[in-house]
Amino acid sequence: MKVIVGLGNPGSEYEGTRHNAGWAALDALAPELGSTYWKDECGAKVSHCKDEVFLVKPQSFMNLSGGPVKNVLEKYEAKVDDLIVIHDDMDIEPGSIRVRKGGSAAGHNGLKSLFEKLGTQDFVRVRIGIGRPSHNGPYTDYVLDEPKGKAKEDFEAGCSLAAEATIYLLYHTLEETQQKYN
Repeated sequence: MKVIVGLGNPGSEYEGTRHNAGWAALDALAPELGSTYWKDECGAKVSHCKDEVFLVKPQSFMNLSGGPVKNVLEKYEAKVDDLIVIHDDMDIEPGSIRVRKGGSAAGHNGLKSLFEKLGTQDFVRVRIGIGRPSHNGPYTDYVLDEPKGKAKEDFEAGCSLAAEATIYLLYHTLEETQQKYN
């Protein structure tokens, strides 16, 4: 069993924003895994796919994602070892991804919530690069903005690459996936 979580914020005003990279990757991943519908359960949209794979979009805001994720894991009796989390990362260049297990939140409130509710940082993460803003303003303005032009192309490429790497990860080891995609 695998539970693949995409981090994002609910609401049409957040569609296409950098902070919803996890959801965008799940949307690219879903048809490849045979997902046909999303069901409301445990505070999340959940899609049951072939081979006991569950796609999860927490429906709380980013900084409260841990609760719905914990609820889904408990409902399906999944372990943290079964978890793959896809999320945006400002420390990675746009269009690039990194796959890793564990690590810090690096200021990401969605990850902080997961760490708190799950009691561990020791799960696999597919990190989608969104880069840092060129201005010194609040990061929230940047992550909640929809990229335009070349930045949008890079964002979409990163989300597609994250979906591809996640599928690869389902059938290969973490180390093999890291060698291919990092």
